[in-house]
Amino acid sequence: MATPKKKGMGIKTSVKSGNFRKTKTGAGMTKKGVAAYRKANPGSKLKTAVTGKVKKGSKDAKRRKSFCARSAGQMKDFPKAAKDPNSRLRQARRRWKC
Repeated sequence: MATPKKKGMGIKTSVKSGNFRKTKTGAGMTKKGVAAYRKANPGSKLKTAVTGKVKKGSKDAKRRKSFCARSAGQMKDFPKAAKDPNSRLRQARRRWKC
């Protein structure tokens, strides 16, 4: 008998669980949240946000550029969130320095 696939992330997704940041502190996952996600999903390569200074062309710089490009697309898809400076989308972009 095959085991059914799990739906969702496999971790608690509330801010209270400590796996996610509050909107005011930049949204996104915490180190604890990433560790919990990787434990629940073996083989995952999930990492935390790139927030510090990075050298041009480095892996972290490429991750930041990629995130900023993806989230810019979300700004177009969700104009309500794009207009609100306190939305999770805008706070995450601020934390990633987009």
